[in-house]
Amino acid sequence: MTTATDAVQWHEAECGGYAADLALWEELADAAGGPILELGCGTGRVALHLARTGHEVVGIDTDVALVAELNARAEEEQVSARAETAGATDFDLACSFPLVLAPMQLIQLLPSELGRRAALDRVAAHLAPGGAFAAALVEDRHIPADDPGDRAAPLPDVRERDGWVFSSLPRSVRREGERLTIERLRQAISPDGEISEQVDITRLSPLSAAQLDAEARGAGLRAAAAREVVATHWHVGSTVVVLESA
Repeated sequence: MTTATDAVQWHEAECGGYAADLALWEELADAAGGPILELGCGTGRVALHLARTGHEVVGIDTDVALVAELNARAEEEQVSARAETAGATDFDLACSFPLVLAPMQLIQLLPSELGRRAALDRVAAHLAPGGAFAAALVEDRHIPADDPGDRAAPLPDVRERDGWVFSSLPRSVRREGERLTIERLRQAISPDGEISEQVDITRLSPLSAAQLDAEARGAGLRAAAAREVVATHWHVGSTVVVLESA
């Protein structure tokens, strides 16, 4: 059974060390001012980074344990970040933002166009006049050819806490029917050496920058720019679509 602590550790192992996109979020935040809203904030990889550079950040996430962890870290570090438990399709906050961020393919975790439209409507309702929404996408062109002989085998992402070791090994990123599928092998090693493992599969809705631009028009948003986050040795690249309130 996965506990709240496990949820935090898996999130940290699989997302906490990723930094290829941080410079872009910081650039957008510097240009926009604050406060900034992050959708799918997790334990604060992006939110805390921006708060450490002087920005005020509000995050939302559906996972209570991740929200609690972000708030605890922000309090410990005494930075201006806080998180609330809410979903991307129905959040209702009592303020507006010059910048809303959706890192790590959050928009593609929504299972349908209907869900994306609901999220875009909520974003538009929370944008300040002239505000911007920036969302990271993995497009088909970012998926590597299925030829493992051409690249070195990946190393697992590992986190240790209280004698437990959490290891997550990326095994594939592929198109599977109507979804993009990310497969990882998770292993939890107890302090006495007992190993438990499971295969974790994340499914993303296929989505192009052009398609998101078209869907966003229905929410009163218009395309402003598209930026690239380059691939790293262990992570695929992504497109960051920037939309403005019309």
